[in-house]
Amino acid sequence: MLAEAKITNDAIAIRMEESKATEYIIDKTRETFRVVAYRASILFFSIVDLAVINSMYQYSLQWFSNLFGSSVNDSPKAPDNSDQRILNLNNHFTLNLYENVCRSLFEKDKLLFSFKLTVNILGGDGKMDQDEMRFFLAGPSGDIPIPPNPTKWLGDLDFAETYKQIYKMNQILPAFAGLEEFFLKNHLEFEKIYDSETPEN
Repeated sequence: MLAEAKITNDAIAIRMEESKATEYIIDKTRETFRVVAYRASILFFSIVDLAVINSMYQYSLQWFSNLFGSSVNDSPKAPDNSDQRILNLNNHFTLNLYENVCRSLFEKDKLLFSFKLTVNILGGDGKMDQDEMRFFLAGPSGDIPIPPNPTKWLGDLDFAETYKQIYKMNQILPAFAGLEEFFLKNHLEFEKIYDSETPEN
């Protein structure tokens, strides 16, 4: 009886060690794929927000989960724990979701959905400057002292609006530091851009 208890105890100890090893592998694998789960959550909340645009745009979690499962099965294969597998999963699911959602959108809303998806993905990946995004969406705010209009090509109201944009960009966006002073000193150069039919060039 004592011998049987010792054998059982030894077997349990071995299984406990195996269980710890298996648990470690599962935890490590789960952490590896956390990036995929994070991207999926960004995509899910991007499509949930579409109901604000039109109440017809509603997608269930079950539909989303099924689409995710099919993307896991259909995405290009790579070793399970590799960076390539994660990239394949994210790229395939993002495209799969985009194509499926676009089928159900009115044409006028597709560009907005593309923009929202892009902004959410870039923001989630830390590649979107939140101050720049806030400025892009809301524009300048607060009291801004407007200097006398040095230009002949902008009316006073147009100059005031343009100057507000430049002043705030100069103040809050490091990439545009010095733009305010540069614009005031070189406004004739900006007139050429303003009058051009292809100012982006």
